[in-house]
Amino acid sequence: MRMAKGVEWALHTLLNLDMIGGGPVGSGQLAEAHGLSPSYLNKQLQQLARAELVVSVPGPRGGFRLAKPLEAITLLDVVEAIEGGTQLFHCTEIRCCGKIGELSPPPTDACAVNAAMRRAEQAWRQALSAQSLADIRAELDRTPMTRQVVRSALN
Repeated sequence: MRMAKGVEWALHTLLNLDMIGGGPVGSGQLAEAHGLSPSYLNKQLQQLARAELVVSVPGPRGGFRLAKPLEAITLLDVVEAIEGGTQLFHCTEIRCCGKIGELSPPPTDACAVNAAMRRAEQAWRQALSAQSLADIRAELDRTPMTRQVVRSALN
């Protein structure tokens, strides 16, 4: 499975917004801090806003701020905000195709491959929903310079 880079940028951006405090930060400022294209990061921010993970604050001193505390944002929330909530595996019933399909009676049971992939995806989603961004923030806080670097880059 491969996720878009936008998920990584969204996770870092949410953590950065928390580290600098509650005020809004412009998308250009956030993009510059990581050497990103402002239009690219703005797309991720808009998706986070639609998912109600950030709030867009208008005006000359506007920008984006967290919509809720990190404890209330899971990794799954961010993945779904950027990637969507669609299922990863799509069974096309290839067991019914080709010579195998011609020689086999029509299946009456669920596809075992599909069932196994659904269980794996469910476990993956449960693991993502069990981790909040506050958990990651706690790990980052063990590195003393992290908050100071982020604040310096965004000021």
